[in-house]
Amino acid sequence: MEHELCGKDTLSCGDLSLGADRTDDRVMRRRIATDDAPNAVGAYSQATTNGDILVTAGQLPMTPDGTLLANESVGKQTAQALSNVAAILDAEDLTMEDVLKVTVYLDDIDDFEAMNQTYSEFFGTKPPARSAIEVGAVPKGAALEIEAIATR
Repeated sequence: MEHELCGKDTLSCGDLSLGADRTDDRVMRRRIATDDAPNAVGAYSQATTNGDILVTAGQLPMTPDGTLLANESVGKQTAQALSNVAAILDAEDLTMEDVLKVTVYLDDIDDFEAMNQTYSEFFGTKPPARSAIEVGAVPKGAALEIEAIATR
């Protein structure tokens, strides 16, 4: 494919903007932020969207005011992390029913059943696709972190 500015093949042109100079009807990525979930504390957003798909950052079991629930049960940590996901979705007029995929990062896979029991209360009889993965450690010593992908 020919690059519109230099006329060369787009792969050899050297323009690293990857189409940034194009004008078309694509919706650009937009940052989502709500006070009803913990603030992002690094170089990331609570979520981003392109207007159709919303992708949350991983949500720790942290209250909107920043209180970490790392010493609480896995069930309570799951409920808080999923409440954060729900608050982010709500900021875009979406609900848990709009979630397509969830990834749960567990500090210990033996916590799966406790997580799953609370998790099922948030999604009912039509849950989204999900992966649950044991990781070496979850940030801030929490038992889990949960991220979601939703659609309009």
